[in-house]
Amino acid sequence: MKQLFTLFLLILLSCSMNNTKTIETIKQDPNEIDAIKKMLTTQQECWNNGDIDGFMEGYWNSEELIFTSATHKPAYGWQNTLERYKNSYPIKSSMGEFRFEILDVRLTSTTTSNLFGKWELIREKDHPNGLFYLDLEKFEENWLITKDSTISFVINQFSLE
Repeated sequence: MKQLFTLFLLILLSCSMNNTKTIETIKQDPNEIDAIKKMLTTQQECWNNGDIDGFMEGYWNSEELIFTSATHKPAYGWQNTLERYKNSYPIKSSMGEFRFEILDVRLTSTTTSNLFGKWELIREKDHPNGLFYLDLEKFEENWLITKDSTISFVINQFSLE
């Protein structure tokens, strides 16, 4: 499993490295980066209130949305992603308290961005955690997730502080 995680992480990072020169020339507008962070914070608040429908407002409501993870088949489309979340987290206690830390966020154009971070759920009996990589796009005035690649793994101690 560790080799699969390492391979996936290397592939993920190599994909983002291919566009390094382009990203360096894009102006990193702090207002747009703050708007992305605000959208993710709103998602966090919805999650922690047990509101999966509100959480899903941060995703592009399109059949072209992609959600991937190392442990499940990819989910294509907003509705399929919603159903996966609702099936995986049927009650508020199964959702736990969601925490995340953004490790890197880059505008790749005036309307696209990549974001890399780590996440953690605090639940009574466990603390699942991992990494996430998001592709985001700005639609009108709203930043939305168009692709979510999430990796889950178990570490005895995982701190976001």
